[in-house]
Amino acid sequence: MRGRHVVEISSTYKRGASKDHVNAYDKQESSVRYTGHPSWRRPFPHVVVATLASFLFGYHLGVVNETLESISLDLAFSGSTLAEGLVVSTCLGGAFLGSLFSGWIADGVGRRRALQLCALPMIIGASMSATTQNLWGMLLGRLFVGTGMGLGPAVAALYVSEVSPAYVRGTFGSFTQISSCLGLLGSLFMGLQAKGIVGWWRACFWVSIIPAALLALLMEFSAESPHWLFKSGRTAEAEAEFEKLLGGADVKYAYAELSKSDKGDDSGVVKLSELLHGRHFKVVFIGSTLFALQQLSGINAVFYFSSSVFKSFGVPSDRANICIGVANFLGSIVAMILMDKLGRRVLLLGSFSGMVVSIGLQVFGASSFPSSTEAFYLSAGGMLLFVLTFSLGAGPVPSLLLSEIFPSQIRAKAMAFCD
Repeated sequence: MRGRHVVEISSTYKRGASKDHVNAYDKQESSVRYTGHPSWRRPFPHVVVATLASFLFGYHLGVVNETLESISLDLAFSGSTLAEGLVVSTCLGGAFLGSLFSGWIADGVGRRRALQLCALPMIIGASMSATTQNLWGMLLGRLFVGTGMGLGPAVAALYVSEVSPAYVRGTFGSFTQISSCLGLLGSLFMGLQAKGIVGWWRACFWVSIIPAALLALLMEFSAESPHWLFKSGRTAEAEAEFEKLLGGADVKYAYAELSKSDKGDDSGVVKLSELLHGRHFKVVFIGSTLFALQQLSGINAVFYFSSSVFKSFGVPSDRANICIGVANFLGSIVAMILMDKLGRRVLLLGSFSGMVVSIGLQVFGASSFPSSTEAFYLSAGGMLLFVLTFSLGAGPVPSLLLSEIFPSQIRAKAMAFCD
């Protein structure tokens, strides 16, 4: 893939609205001599800004892990497992609602505006959670945050895949998972003082407004997805964004490749029924299964309740949570390095296999050595191995793989449906 090579390109364009613009390319030589790869440095800052949405997802996923006890005491629902469960799970309900509409929003207003929109409910929800004096205010704030959590990561994964050069798409795609890990680590570090400082949990919510505001602001200066612009018939703007992302020398090649991939697509209007049957059903089924397996693995339970598990063995929850966050981060770094070398399929198979082994260790420890040192090492080691192997493939691969296997016509809506 690397090195100098020649690519023959001949393209026919179907969009009547852009005929004049496309004919300019047809009048040039029938082949384009393309050497090497476009620089990864140009799209890199745009990718980093988009992954702030994933950072916020990770942060709000873990912000109640260390602070839940303090929140329950301040808001007078301590001892109520139902109320504590609602505080944890309400944001997931909001995330479900946000993910349902993320594809339609991304296709309607563009990837850039969709990422800006996801920051708004996160700012509102975090402010409500930080200032509330009762349980209902906390639940409403978590619901608002959840809608942004559902919208942001799906659009961020889509945006990153569409602005990244093919040879680093796997590496850049892993940034969303790494950013989620950093957000989770950040929330755990912020929560360390929750039991020692009265009202510190409110500061944990206030802090999350900073990256949300940065996301909304910096996306204003970031490039729009050339894929979305081209699909919308705005070909001149798509070319301009390619120049911003790749540099002038690579615009012609990238534009021609985009045109080739767009051939045969129907209109951009996709109904939900088209994703459930017909020619798109198989690929949507594969994507839905991948995300279902990812969520059913139990990783969210580990992130939310790891402190309780370690506490039962007498391990301080702050130390345990940091270990969980570090394991998640290290696995994501390894996945980033290996993604474009080993491929998506190998990482997925290795990841799920490792998760099976880690769960087996935990079950064996709990059943064979009850209430003993051996049980602790097997259970704690199994949990850390579970998080590590999850972050190697099951975490970062599904969203990246789906953005690559879905046709451009259905990509945004299909990813929203599967997610």
